[in-house]
Amino acid sequence: MSFTLTDQDKTTLRTAAYGAVSLLAAADATGKPHKIATNGTIALSSATGLVGHVLAEKSGSIKLNGKSVAELADQVLPALTAAVSLLAKQTPAEADNFRSTVLLAIEAAQIHHSQPSPTMAEMVRKITGALDAA
Repeated sequence: MSFTLTDQDKTTLRTAAYGAVSLLAAADATGKPHKIATNGTIALSSATGLVGHVLAEKSGSIKLNGKSVAELADQVLPALTAAVSLLAKQTPAEADNFRSTVLLAIEAAQIHHSQPSPTMAEMVRKITGALDAA
């Protein structure tokens, strides 16, 4: 069975996944957001299936703009919900794959923290809520 995603659909998936990692990096209070971004991106690059193929494509279409975490969240959280919804319409298994991939990325992003800060924990809650809202 073949599934077709438009270029806009692919951009939404990439924006959602990489944006979730960016949100977590922005919420980091340790001053080392590059570690979060690196670990999260490595986890995203390990995705398989349709999601893995989309995330592996050149990501120049991702436009994460914002001067604050709030502005970034305004783009990313709806994209997370939209990504799960559009995948669920075509193949529920890929929707589950996307959700698992993003959750793995945010878990991997926090690996250098013995315990996440309250700020990071709240951001994880918001990301998970957006994934579950579909």
